[in-house]
Amino acid sequence: MKQGLKAGLLIAGLLSVTNVSFAARPLIIDDADPLDLRQCKIEGGAWYEKEASCKHWDWPIGLGYGLIPSVEIGLGLGGQLEERTEIDEKSGQECTSNANGMGDLILNTKWQFLEETKWVPRQAIIPAVKFPAANKDTGLGSGKFDYDVTWIASKSFTEKTGGHLNVGYSFIGEPEGEDVGDIIHYGVALDYKITDPLQWVGEIYAEKELMSGTDHIIMFNTGLRWNPINGLTFDVAAGSHISSVGPDLTATAGLTWEFGFTKEENKQ
Repeated sequence: MKQGLKAGLLIAGLLSVTNVSFAARPLIIDDADPLDLRQCKIEGGAWYEKEASCKHWDWPIGLGYGLIPSVEIGLGLGGQLEERTEIDEKSGQECTSNANGMGDLILNTKWQFLEETKWVPRQAIIPAVKFPAANKDTGLGSGKFDYDVTWIASKSFTEKTGGHLNVGYSFIGEPEGEDVGDIIHYGVALDYKITDPLQWVGEIYAEKELMSGTDHIIMFNTGLRWNPINGLTFDVAAGSHISSVGPDLTATAGLTWEFGFTKEENKQ
């Protein structure tokens, strides 16, 4: 996978599942709901991605805080490991190499500028910036800043069912000597409450690097959220490509812990 494309995945999902730091775990697609005022959030987990010649692991950590009403600020970081299979030019045999290190640092803000009505979904916008903390020399990062802006619409169809739509654009910093383009990304997600503590989630998301000759990547992802106690949610999900290109397998598992003042306390 191209470094520019990988960088785009990190921003767009936030993060391809790693990539999960700012999305509504375990999804890439986010919802339009920021944290309540002075509420805190910690997300953690593991993300696995497999292609024909590469296996990639991420351990993303996401932090969020309800700064003011309708505005959440967030930070994402973590570690990564990559196992690559290549053909030796001299011998013609397969050889395996490994690279590991810190991932890039991502800062974002979620602003819900429109509340939901009977016919209109609640809406938010997320500007984000990627700081090049990952090692460019090992191929785990681009060494350049990336910027992203994503529009989100969320709608509650019933008491148990909700839908979410994301459309975003990533401005990709071009590494010296490489030819990469900006990325447009978009997708839809559904969630359904099976029981009070258990929720099914599913999504289809896509991205396209805006260069001639690049392929359109379309993926699906589905999983479960389990909320055994108030504020703590465990999640698991897996997916693959729908288009002719993209990771053969993606999988993630993790948790989200929200804590802080209650809504009633915030109103006092």
